[in-house]
Amino acid sequence: MVSPLPPRPALGRLIKALRPYRFRLVLATGCSVLNKLFDLAPPVLIGLAVDVVVQKDTSWLARFGTTTVPSQLGLLAVLSFVIWSAESSFEYLQGLLWRNLAQRLQHQLRLEAYDHLQQLEMGFFELGSSGRLMAVLNDDINQLERFLDHGANEILQLITTVVVVGAAMVLLSPDVAGVAFIPIPLIFWGSLHFQRRLAPLYAAVRAQAADLASQLGNNLGGMLTIKSYSAERWELARLERLSEAYRQANRRAIRLSAAFVPLIRYAILFAFIAILVIGGLQAWRGEIATGSYAFLVFITQRLLWPITTLGRTLDDYQRAMASTNRVLDLLDTPIAIPSGERPLPLAAVQGALSFAGVDFAYQDREGLLSNFCLEVPAGSTLGIVGATGSGKSTLVKLVLRLYEIQAGRICLDGIPIQELRLDHLRRAIALVSQEVFLFPGTVAENIAYGSFDAGRPAIERAALLAEAAAFIEALPQGYDTVVGERGQRLSGGQRQRIALARAILRNPPVLILDEATAAVDNETEAAIQRSLETITAGRTTLVIAHRLSSVRHADRIVVMDRGRIVESGRHEELVALAGPYANLWRVQAGLRSGEPLGP
Repeated sequence: MVSPLPPRPALGRLIKALRPYRFRLVLATGCSVLNKLFDLAPPVLIGLAVDVVVQKDTSWLARFGTTTVPSQLGLLAVLSFVIWSAESSFEYLQGLLWRNLAQRLQHQLRLEAYDHLQQLEMGFFELGSSGRLMAVLNDDINQLERFLDHGANEILQLITTVVVVGAAMVLLSPDVAGVAFIPIPLIFWGSLHFQRRLAPLYAAVRAQAADLASQLGNNLGGMLTIKSYSAERWELARLERLSEAYRQANRRAIRLSAAFVPLIRYAILFAFIAILVIGGLQAWRGEIATGSYAFLVFITQRLLWPITTLGRTLDDYQRAMASTNRVLDLLDTPIAIPSGERPLPLAAVQGALSFAGVDFAYQDREGLLSNFCLEVPAGSTLGIVGATGSGKSTLVKLVLRLYEIQAGRICLDGIPIQELRLDHLRRAIALVSQEVFLFPGTVAENIAYGSFDAGRPAIERAALLAEAAAFIEALPQGYDTVVGERGQRLSGGQRQRIALARAILRNPPVLILDEATAAVDNETEAAIQRSLETITAGRTTLVIAHRLSSVRHADRIVVMDRGRIVESGRHEELVALAGPYANLWRVQAGLRSGEPLGP
């Protein structure tokens, strides 16, 4: 969801976005204007031809030394060839330039928007909808590209037509020009009126399109749940409601925009009839030449009929401006977690972590951490256990600066992480989350994600340490097997072991395992635990687990409850205390109340 910002003029924001392409914009504009100028020339040639036939050796062309009718017609033929060739050439150039400009801006905005999106805090994504963001990155940017493809050129050519033809009509017959121009202010006033009424309607259309895209994205991602709960009809009905809301929003906009062109046609009809009558009477009385009258009749259509496209052009314009605001609003969303400037050489990182007086609360929720303090010595393994919602995973998110703390400080090797460059901080930490995400691609590519230059031997060694080698080698193409979208071709345990191999290959000073063995069987967990003895040696490791067997051998275990540390010590010490940890251990060991705890 794009954060709401004060409304700003969309056209000015679009022009600002086009600044890097000023030269191409000027060139495309020039070609559009020249294309229209040459496109308006044929009525002039028709008027000259009529003048030649009627006036013969006293025609306007005769002033240039071509006194005979054949020579004058020959000159007109040459002029026609030149004008038509120039018009075709500039038609090609303006189409080429505008479309390339549209593609460049589309490419630039999509990359800028996505890059900006990656820098936003996780809270932005948790409060928003991936479907709406997809609509901005895809549909809205494409809508803007379509407008620049055609709409901008049409607006420029319409303005050129009105200015050039209006000037020519004033020179030939001010009376006819005055009559012809009577409906134009009314047309433009009506256009602006329609534009103001269409703007909120198209904003509503884009909002409904985003809701529809969001629901489709959610449904495709949750297809297993939909099928397993036989919810197909219910989801179809929900999608039907959203699609109907989108249709109705479009219907309201279409109903208003469709009324525009018929109203314009009546205004044009009035002007055309007036020119036929008034111009014809002036030609009949000899006040204007017959050729000039012919020119006025033909040029009137060139002036007035293009105005009938104003409705469609304004329609495209309003759609594009609604999309422009959505795209640029995303780009204007402030980055709540700016990167620090201090570099952090990876080789120099020891891995000591400390939380000192940390306060933190998720947006619109009660505080979770209050004056929280914790020290993790470099090279040690810390187990973190506690009930769901106690703040275990929150510590991980704060160390990675996925959220910003409200008070206190978090340090890595004594340096406040707010001072460190974000990419350097996160490069020093590898996270294996309980929510494993695999990208479309091969097994080897997913293991090497984040270590993109790793060779196959290093990838295979990491898989071996993560107890993943056996199942990978049993796959149809081994390490070159495609995992499918989100790794859907693999089981949950297989995906988690690939994620563990990914972290091992990264070889970070700080390793965080957030329920890293939650989706594996007991035998695989035991094998991974044996591997972790090698993996965690010499590096700081945070192990978050519900299974206490995963943290049993940690150097220190902290038990959290509602954002506070309620117990701390080694496994044996905590069992002996007979407190919350001992109760958890009793439950997981399957012991009855009062039954003695083993080691």
